[in-house]
Amino acid sequence: MPIYHTLGQVPRKRHTIFEKPGGGYHYEQLFGTVGFDGMSSLMYHLHRPTQVKELLETIDMTPKIAVEKNLQSRKLIGFNVQPKDDFLESRTPLLVNNDVLLGLAAPRKSVKGYFYKNADADELLFIHKGKGRLRTMLGTIPFEYGDYLLIPRGMIYQIDFDTEENRLLYLESHHPMYTPKRYRNWFGQLLEHSPYSERDYKMPRDLETYDEKGNFLLKIKKGGVLHQAVYAYHPFDVVGWDGYNFPWGISIHDFEPITGRVHQPPPVHQMFGTDAFVVCSFCPRLYDYHPKAVPAPYNHSNIDSDEVLYYVDGDFMSRNDIAQGHITLHPGGIPHGPHPGAMERSIGKTKTDELAVMVDTFRPLMVTEEALTLDDGKYYKSWLSGDEKIN
Repeated sequence: MPIYHTLGQVPRKRHTIFEKPGGGYHYEQLFGTVGFDGMSSLMYHLHRPTQVKELLETIDMTPKIAVEKNLQSRKLIGFNVQPKDDFLESRTPLLVNNDVLLGLAAPRKSVKGYFYKNADADELLFIHKGKGRLRTMLGTIPFEYGDYLLIPRGMIYQIDFDTEENRLLYLESHHPMYTPKRYRNWFGQLLEHSPYSERDYKMPRDLETYDEKGNFLLKIKKGGVLHQAVYAYHPFDVVGWDGYNFPWGISIHDFEPITGRVHQPPPVHQMFGTDAFVVCSFCPRLYDYHPKAVPAPYNHSNIDSDEVLYYVDGDFMSRNDIAQGHITLHPGGIPHGPHPGAMERSIGKTKTDELAVMVDTFRPLMVTEEALTLDDGKYYKSWLSGDEKIN
């Protein structure tokens, strides 16, 4: 981030007595990252957040790998992922390495009957279709088409959908996810040349505080396994908190593209960053305005990263035969670029209406069995012209 935020009631000083109005004490909890060195928040609970009544069955969530070492460019038909009622069951892992898991989800129903926490990874949800509310122990964030929701690891949450047709792209990152360093000053504030600002953030609001005793099922992902624990009190019993570590959202529609006289490289589209991968937003923008500019991207070698593109909307000018929900994988080690005719079509054009999310990983991605069921099987040949296909 970083940006300071607070909701509810907190004592004037940290780590001091915080009495309840009717007697007794609130219970302070540090919610931090990177040991005690990263961003953190302090929460104040009505009850001790450590009271586990029961541990139930565990479920192995390890993705089934079909291709461990991949050099084939692939196109996955993302909308072929079949909708399911349950949020977690609908999550379909497609591409994975030791740093990040990328997948699609099509949940029909809100998260009811349990709470969820990913103790392995920060989560980034991109809302392609649907709207609703992300409900967390630190407040609520309304979301709609085009929103990114960044949920730090260890955050307990539920999702309420207002719709049944919901399509999500999701990332699970084993590295903290931040705004790009080059957009921030040494204090962490976003600079004037950044394509978005803190004013665009969707911050948690409407803190829900429940004083309820009972049996509350919490599903916790840890070590690739889904553990199920029964809590003695409602997890949303926080009366107040403050700090820098909390869920937040931002819309892809609030990203302001950086343009130039000649074609700008992909880093100008960066939205989030980690030590292991970056996330970029390709948004409607004016094309390059040099009189001899070629708006289509030049061929590039992909030596250092695997490139994943998730196509959201509009006409993606550098590709042929691309539709909403498609995912393309361009692996490191083999060059890629505009499809045949795309460069020529782009010359003289003044703008594009494309909308896409790109993920570049610095280590190779493995392809899951679920991904192969969505693969069209022929995308890697799509740069051949008619004559080349015959010969």
